[in-house]
Amino acid sequence: MIACAFKKKLHHHQSEGKPSLRYLHTMETPNHPLPPKAVGSYPMSRKVGSLLFLSGVGPRIAGSDVHDSMVPGLELDHNGNFKTFDFEAQVHSVFANVKAILEQNGSQWSQLVDITVFLVDMHRDFSTFNRIYAEYFPDPATQPCRTTVAINRLPTPIAIELKCIASAE
Repeated sequence: MIACAFKKKLHHHQSEGKPSLRYLHTMETPNHPLPPKAVGSYPMSRKVGSLLFLSGVGPRIAGSDVHDSMVPGLELDHNGNFKTFDFEAQVHSVFANVKAILEQNGSQWSQLVDITVFLVDMHRDFSTFNRIYAEYFPDPATQPCRTTVAINRLPTPIAIELKCIASAE
C-alpha cells in the first residue's frame, strides 16, 4: 500500500524573488495503510478476468477521520469556502491512493492501461496535472491511455478524481 507524505520546501521564485511553499512528494510504504473509503455505496475496485477496474478515486486521506474526509492542501472555512488550496498536493495524493488500491488487489502502477481524469477546473488545473502526470509516467511508450474531462463538481470538495483500469495478471 502507498500513502503520500508531503514535505514542504521553501524556495524562491526566480522572477519575483519572494519565498513560497511548495509541496514535494514522496511515496512511502507504511505498515498498514488502506486507501480511503468509498464516498457512496460501491466498491473501490472490481476484478473481471485479468482486468482491475477502479471506481472514482480522489485525494482524500485514509484514516484522517471516520469518513476519510481530509484532503491534502485543502482547508475550508465555516461556510465551505477555500481558506487554502493546493492542487499539486491533491494530485500526488490521488496517485498514491490509486497505487494503494492497485497493490491491495494484486496489480501495480506499471499495469495501468487506461485513466479517465475528472477535473473541476480545467482552465486552472490542466497544465499542472500534465506536468505532474509526466513525473509519474515519464516514458510515453508505457503510459496508460488517458482522457481528461471537465466537470462542474464532485461529491466532496476535491478538485480531481481518477477512474482507472489496470491489468491484474
